Amino acid sequence: MVPFSFASQEFRLGASRALFWAEENALLVADLHLEKASFFARHGQMLPPYDSRATLERLADALRETGARRVFCLGDSFHDAQAVERMEPHASGMLAALTRATDWVWITGNHDEDANAPGGTVVEELALNGLTLRHIARPGAPETEISGHFHPKLRVSIRGRSIARPCAVASEKRLILPAFGALTGGMDAGDPAILKALQPARAIEAIVPAGDRLARFPLWRAAA
Repeated sequence: MVPFSFASQEFRLGASRALFWAEENALLVADLHLEKASFFARHGQMLPPYDSRATLERLADALRETGARRVFCLGDSFHDAQAVERMEPHASGMLAALTRATDWVWITGNHDEDANAPGGTVVEELALNGLTLRHIARPGAPETEISGHFHPKLRVSIRGRSIARPCAVASEKRLILPAFGALTGGMDAGDPAILKALQPARAIEAIVPAGDRLARFPLWRAAA
């Protein structure tokens, strides 16, 4: 995981798309979308039913790597309100073990506000150590925030090839995390909806871990 600063706090961002908050010894993840495959299967689009297992395995790996004792899930942790009931026993057992082993907080999102989240604490948003954790960014709000919802991806062309990578997107007071889930699509990081969500801002950039450093890509700058 690669260190970087946001809002005078020290974080580390990993290729897994998790954010480690050093001062709080906490792992932040957004948009797990657990049981998305089973949701689509119920509607006739058959997908391999292992997305929840893969997502939770990566989350367990990130906890082992960082030693974090707290987990903040920034909304849309479940793909729909019935996701918990559809979880297969292996994934359900993994989730139960993770929520028992850590101080776990579910922040509700637009997909899972009615989901019966197992273990942990459920809140709409959380103010902690000068930052507000929520699902959807609130442009113009006075607080400094970290959110999810948009599943940002950076698309670049390298040697004639188009490559897309999940990324974080940041302005001075707002940070949007990439989707952590194994079965999540993405929105172009420079999409007007994302740029609007990060306002007001002097500049907006995409942030992508690249080995032992962070690659930063300017997306927008206020007119002089």
